Amino acid sequence: MSAVRRSGPAAAVGRLRVALIGYGEVGGIVARALRERGVAALSTYDRLFDDPARRDAMLARARADGVAAAPDSVAAVRAADLVLCAVTADQTRAAAAATAPGLAPGTPYVDFNSASPRTKIECAAIVDAAGGRYVEAAVMTSVPPHGIGVPMLWGGPHAAGVAPQLEALGFRGAVAADTLGTVSAIKMCRSVIVKGLEGIVIESFATARRYGVEREVLASLAETFPGLDWERSGSYFFRRVAEHGRRRAEEMREAAATVREAGLEPVMATAIAERHAFVADLADAGAFAALDRDAAGWRELADAIERAAGAISAPAPVPAAPAAVPRPRR
Repeated sequence: MSAVRRSGPAAAVGRLRVALIGYGEVGGIVARALRERGVAALSTYDRLFDDPARRDAMLARARADGVAAAPDSVAAVRAADLVLCAVTADQTRAAAAATAPGLAPGTPYVDFNSASPRTKIECAAIVDAAGGRYVEAAVMTSVPPHGIGVPMLWGGPHAAGVAPQLEALGFRGAVAADTLGTVSAIKMCRSVIVKGLEGIVIESFATARRYGVEREVLASLAETFPGLDWERSGSYFFRRVAEHGRRRAEEMREAAATVREAGLEPVMATAIAERHAFVADLADAGAFAALDRDAAGWRELADAIERAAGAISAPAPVPAAPAAVPRPRR
C-alpha cells in the first residue's frame, strides 16, 4: 500500500510521492507548493514534452521546480501514491486513458480538469477499471492568486476518503457530492456565466472603443449595475482572455457539452467559446506581444485587437459597418 494510506494524512506528507499529469500553469503552481510542503518526490508528464518546439523550455521549468520529468504518463505515475491531473479541457479523457495503465491498485487519481459531467463519468470508469480511485474536482475560481489553496469542490464515491490527504497537502476544498458529475455540473454552469461575462465585455467594450463611445457605455453600466467596477473588471477580463483564451475556449466547449447533455441547445456557451477562441487566435498571431498582459488596461488590449483584426468580429458574419461610422475619440 502507498504511504498516503498507511498512516494519518499529515504524518504521511513527508513520504508521499506525487505525480502531476499536465505541467502547464496550474501544474507548476501545484508542484512548487507541494515541494514547499515537503513531499518525498514529484514526477510529471506533459504532452508538450514531446513537442520539439516546447520540449526544452518545459523540461527546464520542471527541473527548476524540482520535478522529475517522465517520458510518458505511465512512467510518471508508476511509483506514485497520489496522481493529480491538470491538463487542458479537451485532453481530459485522453489523459485518463493514457495514465490509467500505470496506476498502482488503490492510487487516488484527482481530476482537476474543467470538463462536462459525462466526460468525468467516463474518466472515472477508465481509472476505476484500472484499479485506481477517481476523484472528481472542480476548481471554482482562477488558481492565481490563490495557488494550491484555490477553492474546490470534490465529488464521487472516493472523494471523502481522499479529501484528508488533499487537505494535508494544502488543498482547500469540500466534498460536495458522492455521485460523479455533480461538481462538474456546478463548475460548468458557473463557467457559462463567468466566461460569458468576459466574452460579452470584450465584445461590447471593443466595439464601444471602435465607435468612440466607451465613456458613455461605462457610465450607463455603472448607473445600472453600481456594484461592479466596470473599468477595473473590464481590464481584468480582457487580460485573462488575452492570456488564457485558448484554455477558456476549450472549457466553454465542455460547458456547451454540459448544456447539450442536459437536453438544451448550447447557443450561448458555443458563442462564448468562439469569442474566446477569436482572442486566442489573435494572441497566437502576436497581437498582444508588445503589451504587458499582466498590467495592460482594457483600452490597450482593445486597440491591439483592432490593429490585428480591424473592428472586432462576431462568431458569425455580420453586416459591414456604415461608411460614416465615427472614429474613436482617443
